[in-house]
Amino acid sequence: MSDARYLVPKATHRIEQVIDRSRFLCTVSRVTSTDEAQAFIRSMNAEFPDATHNCWAYVVGAPGSTDRIGMSDDGEPHGTAGRPMLTVLAHCGIGDIAAVVTRYYGGTKLGTGGLVKAYGGAVQECLTSLPTEMRVDTVVGTFAVGYAHIGAVQQMLPTLEAEIVQQVFAVHAEFTVQLPRERSSELQSLLRNLTRGEMAPIVFRD
Repeated sequence: MSDARYLVPKATHRIEQVIDRSRFLCTVSRVTSTDEAQAFIRSMNAEFPDATHNCWAYVVGAPGSTDRIGMSDDGEPHGTAGRPMLTVLAHCGIGDIAAVVTRYYGGTKLGTGGLVKAYGGAVQECLTSLPTEMRVDTVVGTFAVGYAHIGAVQQMLPTLEAEIVQQVFAVHAEFTVQLPRERSSELQSLLRNLTRGEMAPIVFRD
């Protein structure tokens, strides 16, 4: 799968489970940076300040990437919460994702294996009903063509998944469009052919 396109959470999503009288609330959200991930974790700590534990894990970037990941057991026995949560996130096929599992202790100890199953299972259960959407890495390009080419350009842009952001009609027809980054060189080539090499290069920006 290209890093330019992958599934991400569409909205913040939460489920609740009760295991041996302990409440487990799993909240999953989209995060596009480690700063956003930490801000999300802080918001969960603020929402559930009286929880026994707020354990967390996140993967920033494409599904399965490991350069920007994090996890915490938040006081649970080492390796029983953050690690199983991260394992689920790393193999779920969804990127830019963070999960916080909030636990309210119910008086019955689950044991090491029980905790691993509870925390990993809470994330897995939340993911089964998580709404997702396709993340597409886009750029904005600006170019100008002669009036004779306007119709052809307007017909061509949808084939490149390009959306018109702005049109200015002056000496030339100037278009500002947003399109997938992976289609930018194709746009440049098609416009060059359309105008027979007469147009200036497209100016792209993020």
